[in-house]
Amino acid sequence: MKRPNFKQLILSIFILLSLTFTHTLAHASTDNKLNEKASYDLIKRILPNHADRFVIEYLPAANGKDIFELESRGNQIVLRGNTGISVASALNYWLKNYAHCDISWNGTNLNIPKPFPMVPGKVRKVTPHEYRHYFNYCTFNYTSSWWDWQRWEWEIDFMALNGVNMPLAMTGQNALWDRVYRGMGFGDRDMDAFFTGPAYFMWFWAGNIDGLNGPLPKSWMESHEQLQKKILARERELGMKPILPAFSGHVPPTFKARFPNARVDRLNWEGRFADTYVLHPDDPLFQQIADKFMAEQDKAFGNTDHLYGADTFNEMYLPYTDTAYVRKIGTAVYKGMAKADPEAIWVMQGWMFWDKRDFWKPEVVKNYLSGVPDDNLIMLDLFADEQPIWTKTEAFWGKKWIWCMLHNFGGRNPLYGDLNYIGREPAEMVHDPNRGRLSGIGLVPEGIEQNPVVYSLMLEHVWNDQVIDVKSWLVNYAQRRYGQRDPQTEKAWQILHQTVYAKEGSYETIISARPTHEKHADWTGTDLPYDGDKLVPAWTHLLNASSRFKNNDCYQFDLVTVGRQVLANYATVLQRLFARDFRNKNLTAYRAHTAEFLTLIADMDKLMGTRKDFLLGKWLNDAKKWATNESESRLYEKNARDLITLWGGKDASLHEYANKQWAGLFNGFYGKRWQTFIAETSTALEQGKPFDQEAFETRMKDWEWNWVNGREQYTDKPQGNPVTVSMQLHKKYIDKIKNAYTANPDLKK
Repeated sequence: MKRPNFKQLILSIFILLSLTFTHTLAHASTDNKLNEKASYDLIKRILPNHADRFVIEYLPAANGKDIFELESRGNQIVLRGNTGISVASALNYWLKNYAHCDISWNGTNLNIPKPFPMVPGKVRKVTPHEYRHYFNYCTFNYTSSWWDWQRWEWEIDFMALNGVNMPLAMTGQNALWDRVYRGMGFGDRDMDAFFTGPAYFMWFWAGNIDGLNGPLPKSWMESHEQLQKKILARERELGMKPILPAFSGHVPPTFKARFPNARVDRLNWEGRFADTYVLHPDDPLFQQIADKFMAEQDKAFGNTDHLYGADTFNEMYLPYTDTAYVRKIGTAVYKGMAKADPEAIWVMQGWMFWDKRDFWKPEVVKNYLSGVPDDNLIMLDLFADEQPIWTKTEAFWGKKWIWCMLHNFGGRNPLYGDLNYIGREPAEMVHDPNRGRLSGIGLVPEGIEQNPVVYSLMLEHVWNDQVIDVKSWLVNYAQRRYGQRDPQTEKAWQILHQTVYAKEGSYETIISARPTHEKHADWTGTDLPYDGDKLVPAWTHLLNASSRFKNNDCYQFDLVTVGRQVLANYATVLQRLFARDFRNKNLTAYRAHTAEFLTLIADMDKLMGTRKDFLLGKWLNDAKKWATNESESRLYEKNARDLITLWGGKDASLHEYANKQWAGLFNGFYGKRWQTFIAETSTALEQGKPFDQEAFETRMKDWEWNWVNGREQYTDKPQGNPVTVSMQLHKKYIDKIKNAYTANPDLKK
């Protein structure tokens, strides 16, 4: 047997180790997407007085999945991750589980305990989800129409803290479309007829409407293009992959005048507004416009993330229903992305498949998607929390898809949600044998800044694949909201869990409806899925903890919004009582119940006025801040007023769809409508004459439209102490409410 050459063996081992080390370094440098400076900057924004207590370290992804670790080292906390999102998620895990703090749209508790909380053992989390999607197109109007960079900066930090890596990024695109179409010969009149005002971009982007509440000023386009650049830069440096828009075929209403031979088809949004226009996929201009837009977007914003959103036929029927057209339009939209970006992935909202389900049968959906390669499409099952499409389409036939929670419509803000379902379903989906290519979860509410507990629970699934025990989770949630455990707050949350957070669906108060004696009104369903009297003790229990938490921001919000819900439910009870009085021709009772109803509206305005979260004046003034002259100020204020009341013109069918329970609206809009209604119905009852509801609504539409075009001022600063006002109203109403439910058990729901 030949003896080994040890020198040669040692040399070979050294060379092998060197090659391995070199490969490892090269691999790490390729995979390392952690921008440490961006992560440190985020920590400084969140915890400026404690930033030096944290150390950031890179940790490679785990089998392609994002990962984070945290542990103590000396007197510091080590945050490890493969991206800025992972590091931020590690920070948030520490905040929630060790410092017992909470960051939300509605209240933030960052009171770091002493001594500084350390981590007793290493924590390691790997996400089960490739994608964590965030935003609905509607969110960009129902909530963020008027956001400036400061507000966007906060939201991007919030996304990072909660593991979001796939945000929709729609800000600023009108400037690009303006350059594209002007480059094709369109002028001011063409573009003024095309672009909506800034509160209606979502429905412009979707091709539902043109020109509503415009024209759009140049200053808006310029300022928001710059804002989008800042948004994208921050999202990307933290490791997010934003979704940018693409061409869906929607063209200006004057397109045929400019291009007489173009194949242009009409669309209509359920008869609500004038027709809009879509270019036929066979027309060569379809690809040409797509090319122009993609080039313009790449120049302005870059396309390094390869994710694009384009949704055709939102809540509209197609101009042709034949198989060939359905396939062609889907293929044309995809090719409009892919020609410019061969790595393009179409991120498609699946809302239309539910909304027009009579047309979008499974075989039609399959045909529409068939022109897009499986790896180049991600389907957002937008309403999966209530009306899933994946179960009807064999999990989208091999395409990647994301399970989404919609939850909110119109940015309405009553308390509601199904916590047990949210705690269970996203985790069970990960292990479902029929899940196909499930690739993530998504938050797609039409409006945010409401019901923070619902979203906090949903976001727990970003780093977790197990069912959550909601009862136990709520104990911890209350502790981090308020900083300490307390038997009174825990009892309150038990009741909230069993009432407002036991079933999905938005349940309105009759106050926000156009006045009527009917039980329901347009976009106002008042039936509760729980007994109204069962919620009342939650308000009492929260108030009982006021001595401990009266200065806590989260506590103040929760106290006000629970009290608001109790009073809103009671208002509906009062309306049903005075409606009964009217039918019974009992003028004395009618006057008593209606007087209490109007007083209640004023009291609710006072309660809402104690919190910045519920101020009409802030919404209006945030809109006007974007103006560069008086004309723009009037335009933006009209947009802001219209969206949350009539939605469109004087006769709009969507009135009250986006109602808000805000101070300013209670007294300035809802209350004044009810005052007029009650005065006229009282006169009719007193005189023994029938009341003409139709004639009243005709007059009321004129008053509402004048309000939309009005300029009266509403404060954007909170007035009064939330806890003090809550105590006053609790004392004033608690026995009345209890007695009303006891005397009228049929009115509990």
